[in-house]
Amino acid sequence: MFVPLFAERGTNIMKKANQKIIDWWNNEVNNGYGFKDDKEIQNIINNPAREFDPVTFDVIRKAFPDLNGVKVCVPSSGGNSEVFALHLLGAKVTSCDISERQLENAEATAKKYGWDIEFVHDNTMTLEKIKSDEYDFVFTSNGVHVWIDDLKSMYENICRILKKSGVYIMYEIHPIGRPFEDCFGELKIRKPYGDIGPLYGEINYHWRTQDIVNAIADSGLRIKRMEEMFNDRETGSFFDTTGKTPAEIDQIYDWRINPQAALPHWLTICAVK
Repeated sequence: MFVPLFAERGTNIMKKANQKIIDWWNNEVNNGYGFKDDKEIQNIINNPAREFDPVTFDVIRKAFPDLNGVKVCVPSSGGNSEVFALHLLGAKVTSCDISERQLENAEATAKKYGWDIEFVHDNTMTLEKIKSDEYDFVFTSNGVHVWIDDLKSMYENICRILKKSGVYIMYEIHPIGRPFEDCFGELKIRKPYGDIGPLYGEINYHWRTQDIVNAIADSGLRIKRMEEMFNDRETGSFFDTTGKTPAEIDQIYDWRINPQAALPHWLTICAVK
């Protein structure tokens, strides 16, 4: 089910959102981003847990040993892979995104496979279409924070929509790597760690770890666990190894040859209302 932004409320949300970001994502979808063919969808059906980093999924399972019937909201749902996976794991899922084209694309996939997923066109910093005290679990995935210009509002609203004792879990690129160029064999600085943004056409923000942690804590959520994960050959996707030989891949993951391999690449935080 797709819940559109009606004229009155939609105007308010669009004013608060960065229109450049909306246009950018709608254009990406028009160019094919997020489309999943039958093979990709079948892979999700066969093993939905693989759509999550293993450490992150372990944190989810500790919070929810059984996801059946758990009411989940996924703000900034993007390509919706985790939305589909959570549904297949038994959760009752609401997918929210600021790009109506991403939601239309995901809703078409859900309809094709008969999946009962709610799709809501909404801004993660306001979540105006979402009722308070509504969800057992809110999940945000990799690539959300870079599009957010107001962490305070984002986390206040995530806290608002969670039920009492509800759980928020995030999976994100670790901010420690943001200052560095993607250069094999060296650590080359492209910008200071504290240069948050806006960056890259004024549509990206490179929040520090402290910015994310403090925004979560200030929202009223209690941080219960934090994990810093390193990329690895079996589960990681941080380094591009396309076309590389096994020997070349070995070098990419050897921190003595490639210093970037010594840094944590992913971050997971679990917090409770």
